[in-house]
Amino acid sequence: MMRRRFLSGLITLSLMAKPMADYVQPAYALIVFDPSNYTQNVLTAARSLEQINNQIQSLQNQATMLQNMARNLQRLDFSSVGQLTGSLQRIDGLMDQASGLSFDLGKLQDQWRNQYPESYDATIKVSDVASAARERWQSAMQAFRQTMGVQSQILDNVRGDRDLLADLVNRSQGAAGALEASQATNQLIALSTKQQMQIQTLLATQFRAEAEDAARKAQSEEAARQTTKRFLGTGTAYPGN
Repeated sequence: MMRRRFLSGLITLSLMAKPMADYVQPAYALIVFDPSNYTQNVLTAARSLEQINNQIQSLQNQATMLQNMARNLQRLDFSSVGQLTGSLQRIDGLMDQASGLSFDLGKLQDQWRNQYPESYDATIKVSDVASAARERWQSAMQAFRQTMGVQSQILDNVRGDRDLLADLVNRSQGAAGALEASQATNQLIALSTKQQMQIQTLLATQFRAEAEDAARKAQSEEAARQTTKRFLGTGTAYPGN
């Protein structure tokens, strides 16, 4: 009885073991999934992608910076120096053509002594006094004429400056970079300086003409006084006095 039960149990175990053997695969054929390793690989790939994106952004920023630097270093393809200096040279030409009293200090001193003597010699002729007075009058008239000539030239320059001013302002506002804007601004400052120099030149000619006319009048009064004194004499020629 016992032997029969033992044999029956062996048969049962053998029948159960065979189907299990059919499903068991070799160790090298098994697929192993490691969640921890998979997560680490995903994080590493994400960090690598982020670094690449940062490098791309850095290169884009550098390219933008280089473009801005090139734009800021772009030069203004316009210069008003020739026009400004040309206007001043025309005024200088008028100053050089001045007749009468000179603007040169050394020449002025000699001319002043000749035309405006401090005293008259007793032997000077009346005709010489009259001739000197006429010379002073002509010199004063020439000074006023020169002042009006400078005024006319400055007015002509100002008319030309209006177009130049509009052009420089437009170039300054439309400047692509800092250098171009700075150069346009410098030319605007140069234009303003030129206009101030014109005003100073005009004032110099105006004051010169007024000073010369005042000196002429004062000298004429002194010449008339000396002439009258010589004409009247001491009075000894008139016994009735």
